[in-house]
Amino acid sequence: MSIAYFDCFSGASGDMILGALVDAGAPLTKITRELTKLGVGDFRIERKRAKGFAGTDLRVVAIEEPDHAHYADIDAAVAASRISKGARELARDVFRRLAEAEARVHGTTIERVHFHEVGAVDSIVDIVGSAIAFEHMGFGEIHCSPLPLSSGTVRCAHGELPVPAPATLELIRGVPLEKTNVKGELVTPTGAAILTAVASHFGACPLQRIDRVGVGHGDREIKGRPNILRLMIGDGFRAVAIEADIDDMNPELFENAMGRMFAAGAVDVTLQPIQMKKNRPGVRLACIAPWDAKERVIDAVLNETTTFGVRYWPAERKMLARELGTSKIKAGRFNLKIGRDESGRIVKAMPEFEDVKRLACKAKRPVVDIYNDAMVEARKLLKAGRKTP
Repeated sequence: MSIAYFDCFSGASGDMILGALVDAGAPLTKITRELTKLGVGDFRIERKRAKGFAGTDLRVVAIEEPDHAHYADIDAAVAASRISKGARELARDVFRRLAEAEARVHGTTIERVHFHEVGAVDSIVDIVGSAIAFEHMGFGEIHCSPLPLSSGTVRCAHGELPVPAPATLELIRGVPLEKTNVKGELVTPTGAAILTAVASHFGACPLQRIDRVGVGHGDREIKGRPNILRLMIGDGFRAVAIEADIDDMNPELFENAMGRMFAAGAVDVTLQPIQMKKNRPGVRLACIAPWDAKERVIDAVLNETTTFGVRYWPAERKMLARELGTSKIKAGRFNLKIGRDESGRIVKAMPEFEDVKRLACKAKRPVVDIYNDAMVEARKLLKAGRKTP
């Protein structure tokens, strides 16, 4: 499952997002062909030579502008188009986000929202083209860096407006931001709408290995930094560590909480006694889970315990390949847990303790004696290092 991460060092706009997707491998020919099914005016997409840094610089040239720019008209046109269902629904979601933001800014309803810059052919192509590209790429997850917060003003149909533009400000509510010294617009309403529609998380890069990089160029000069958007694609961290410190929960409830965490996908759950504020004895609930089970496990912790929050961070795991084997001692046969490294060599062999207890009970001997006998056989297997027990 590939993970995409947008590094918005210099902000984000619709053409930068589409350019980064194309640069990372989304086929421009297919995107253009699908866009002809939209019926919102005649246009062509030009791929310009990128300056400074390699990447893709796309420009949409409108040959014919549509007669309408109302949200309702654009939404109806996208809904009636013959582009694929996934791309169609994502594009509609982006336009709806924009309409809701504009409606809040102007104190009206989304049905009465009239787009200006966003209603132009180039913005429509950027949004729908990006939706087509996202569906083609088929990312398992999409993450984004905190968005850069600039200052100054931007000129638009409503005149000179402060940056971030009012619609952008509505769209990025709740999104982590990073202060910059840049004067002028870095994140456009279109860029904010696309990223908030597709990104499941804004924060640090979750990639453990990067396989591909796409670079999309913006169309304005920014003093002191390249106007580029980087898209990194690769494998994410395979595991997550989750913790919560709890000092006000009935101990009887921990068993159920642990069970729910395992059911949600956790592979290891532990309880550790700790000392908390006001000298209260508490419990540290900790677990390891696959990254794709992160939200389910966190929900289990929040729903089944008294904590109001959790800590989590990417974790790396290295595991031996496991298999079961059997061996025999005087008391009877027992199972072994066998661990192999990448080469297939046996590096660990341990007797199943439940089998040891069963044999000890049957032979009416101390468990420690049977365990020692079983370990002798396990060490023989380990020493031989053979590939099958």
